[in-house]
Order: sequence, then structure tokens, then C-alpha cells
Amino acid sequence: MTYRETLKHPVIARLSLIQLISYFGTWFSQVAIFSMIVSFGADEITIALTAAMAMLPAVVLAPLIGIIIDRIDFKKLMLVLLLIEISATIGFIFINSLDFIWMLLGLIFIRSAAASVLFSAEMALFPKLIQGKMLKNTNEIHSIIWSFTYAAGMAVGGVITYKVGFDTAFGIDALLYSVAVMLLLGLQLKLEKTLHIASNWQMLKEGFFYLKSHMKLLHLIILHAAIGLTSFDALITLLADLRYKEFIAVPLSIGIMNATRAIGLMTGPFFIGKIISKTNLHWFFLLQGMAIGLWSVLEYNFYLALFSLFVTGFFITTLWSYTYLLIQEETEPKYMGRVISYNDMCFMLSNVITALFIGYAAKTGLSLETITAVLGMGFVLFALYYLWFKKRYL
Repeated sequence: MTYRETLKHPVIARLSLIQLISYFGTWFSQVAIFSMIVSFGADEITIALTAAMAMLPAVVLAPLIGIIIDRIDFKKLMLVLLLIEISATIGFIFINSLDFIWMLLGLIFIRSAAASVLFSAEMALFPKLIQGKMLKNTNEIHSIIWSFTYAAGMAVGGVITYKVGFDTAFGIDALLYSVAVMLLLGLQLKLEKTLHIASNWQMLKEGFFYLKSHMKLLHLIILHAAIGLTSFDALITLLADLRYKEFIAVPLSIGIMNATRAIGLMTGPFFIGKIISKTNLHWFFLLQGMAIGLWSVLEYNFYLALFSLFVTGFFITTLWSYTYLLIQEETEPKYMGRVISYNDMCFMLSNVITALFIGYAAKTGLSLETITAVLGMGFVLFALYYLWFKKRYL
């Protein structure tokens, strides 16, 4: 089954289009946010906190997110979440100095919380609609859309922010979310609703004990969390500010670096998706670590760094989508929302730890090249971890 055949499914097609627009808006304004705080004179810790705040909601709200997904109608939930994202994005316009940094962090938290629930709801919905090869394709399409919008959003966002400023970029972003809302209103979704008679507290306990009793599923969640080591937002911002700003404007540097990496993210699945399997997954963890190591060696030169960023992105999307598929296949449908939210919690926790590590390590004087190399070594360790997992469970 091809990607085109998968997109003939009307629900998958419309949700993919909504994802395309909303994700583009998210990354479009991401450049504006980081460029804005750099222009205000933010230090390494503030940059790291800003990057971490976008990931924190999925960590602290995961138990509630799972219950919300399993209880509330998908379409109604998605509409509320998109409206929240629009409101938070408009709020960014009122930030005009570091005196309002906590307001900025609060708005990022709110917008990211809505995005986290929306993402988890979609990933819990797909296994209820489709199975097998079609589900694998849908995960990969989702990853390709994320990668494409990351590339296009960062590139266009960098240029627009450079040309017209932060506030206009945020206004355009809000309009993009509004288009996604219009598309959502036309979504035709017929899904048998699972009746949950247990209380929220009982559902919380059931989800926790289900995970606790399925060790194979827990190990898969840990393996998926490894992809959080590629949370490079803080690192790329620091490179733009400390290494390349004499050569190229910070917004353009951030946009070009992220866009180049995202082209790798978007390209990889077309080649790797056909060959990745449970038997060879460890090799792709190892290749990812080697690619990050290459980036650490070439960071001294902007153009060489762009090449290595493309290579770094080449393996990430397939690793993300394939490990997610393994988790979906291992989970019983009635627990899907809660398991997906716990998985996203662990994944985002890995992102938060990575972002904070980058910020604090840079603050203490560790070179950006060394920081990058450490992240690459993490994937080498996860390759060994998967070899142990395969021997024990497969």
C-alpha cells in the first residue's frame, strides 16, 4: 500500500491537511519566538527554558491528557484545542522585552499543552480507524508532514521575521490556525464511542497498572524517548547567536539550519521506511549517533554544518514513526489514549532534559561541539539497549 492509497481514506486525508496547516504555523512562529528573545538579549539559560517550556506540558499533564482523550469526543476536543492555540499565539504579540519573559513562557506552555493533547488524540485515534500497513503509512505520513512543515515553516518564518518583524509573524500564524479550524468543521468522523464507567481516578490507576504489568511496552516507550535527544532548538539558537551571527542574521540562520535539517527529516522515510524492521533497528540508532557526531565535527563552518544537519535529520523521522508503531501495535485499544499520553510524556521529558542540558552545559563553558557529541553518544547507548531488548523480548 502506497502513501497515495493511504490518503484516499477521507478521515486520514483531512486530518493530514489540518496537520499540514497547523504544524506549519507552529514552526513558522517558532523562529519568531527565538529570534525575539535573542534580540532582547536572552542568555543561554533563558533560551534553554524557552525551548523546554514547549515540551513541558506533555510531561506534567500526561495522566490528565490520557483521560481527556479517552473520554471526550475527538472532533469537539480538537476544535477547542485549535481555538486555544489561536488565542495563545495572538498573546505573543504583547511581549516586548525580557521583563515579560514569564508571560511568554506561560503562553508557550498553554499553546504547547493544547498541541500536546491534539497530537496525542490523533495518534490514539489512528489505531482505532486503521491497522497494519495502513497504520504504518499513516504514522510515516504524519512524520513527513511534520518534517516538511518544520522545513518550510522554519525557512519561511525566518525570512518573514527578518523582513516584517515578530508581531506580523505571530498574526500570520494565528490566521493559519483559523484555516485549520475551518477544515476541522467539515470533518466527517464516525467512530464507536468506548463507554468508560470508571471515575477519572480509577481510569488513571488502570492506565498506570496496565503499563506497569507490560514491561515490553515500557521498554518500547523508553526506546521511543531516545528520539528526544534530537531536540536541537536550543543548540541551533546558540550556534546562530554565538557562532554565525557575524556571518548571517540570527533569524535567517535559525531558519536555514532548521529547514536544512528538516529536509533530511522529510527525505529519509522514502528510503529508510522500506527497509527498517525489528531485526535491524539498532543499526539506525547507531547511524543516528554517528550523524550527530559528524555535525559536532563540522559545526565550525556554517555551510559544512548545513550538510551535516541534513545527514542528522535523515534517520530521525523513521526512527520516530517506527518506534511509535511498535507501541501502538503492543497496546490494547481501550488503553490507547492513556498509553499514548504516557509515551508522549516520556518522549517530551527526554526533550526537556536535552534542552536543559544544552543550556546549562553551555552556561558552564562546555563547547557546543562537545555538547553535540554527547548527544550523539546517547544514540550509541540506545543501540546497545535495543540489542538487549531484542534478545529478551523478540
